[in-house]
Amino acid sequence: MTIPDGVSLIPIVLTLLAAAAAAGFLAGLFGIGGGAIFVPVLYQTFETLGVSHLVSMHLAVGSSIAIIVPTSIRSLTSHLERGAVDTTLLKQWLMAIPLGAVVGALTASLASSAELRAIFATLAFLLGLKMLIGRLSFHLGEDLPGGFGRFVAGFVIGLLSALMGIGGGVLNNTFMTLYGRPIHQAVATSAGVGALIAVPGLLTYVAGGWGEAALPAFSLGYVNVFAVALVAPASILAVPLGASLAHRLSRRQLELGFGCFLLIVAARFAWSLI
Repeated sequence: MTIPDGVSLIPIVLTLLAAAAAAGFLAGLFGIGGGAIFVPVLYQTFETLGVSHLVSMHLAVGSSIAIIVPTSIRSLTSHLERGAVDTTLLKQWLMAIPLGAVVGALTASLASSAELRAIFATLAFLLGLKMLIGRLSFHLGEDLPGGFGRFVAGFVIGLLSALMGIGGGVLNNTFMTLYGRPIHQAVATSAGVGALIAVPGLLTYVAGGWGEAALPAFSLGYVNVFAVALVAPASILAVPLGASLAHRLSRRQLELGFGCFLLIVAARFAWSLI
């Protein structure tokens, strides 16, 4: 992985560290893995460093999934200490979510760069709209659906999350609150969802990109070890900050800001397809 003439490594490192801190903060606040921030920042970084256009998006998504592993586990530990996690639901999803994550990661590995960017842009746009809308005023039921319905929901959450390189927090929060669960329980449970997605997703992205000739140095399949080693520690350190500041900040303002960010990211990837 080389640096083009005139490009300093310092701004790139600082950008990655800033993204890591922001993503870790969001992980603690919303129970998300921060992938919606990691993917566009990593993609732009890899493009700036001259990584092949054929694999830069795959590498961004795969590396994002790898970074989410420790972030999600750290966030889950924090929420378990508070007793807010629906451990019963997580146990029921031990097969559904990892299966969906593997299918999503395999699909991403087989997709072209343009196809993967189009998928990310579409899902980022939909998630951005959801964040702008905020909490939905209606419920689909008084409690979560039965065994089959929960399995399907878990599979879809794992699939879409692995395709985007995200931890599934926004998707799970929406699912649980639509069925009458408290938002605090949904946020806490989402941390566990992120772990169920990231671990099998990481292994699949490594295997899916193994032997790809266009990959830069320090890559294990579609995971760049250098980026992960730089970003993951800063992200983990920022998780407790998000949890401690959650009660001081306007949740709605953060949702609006994050929603606008997602729409900008969606537009940026859509523009790259033109």
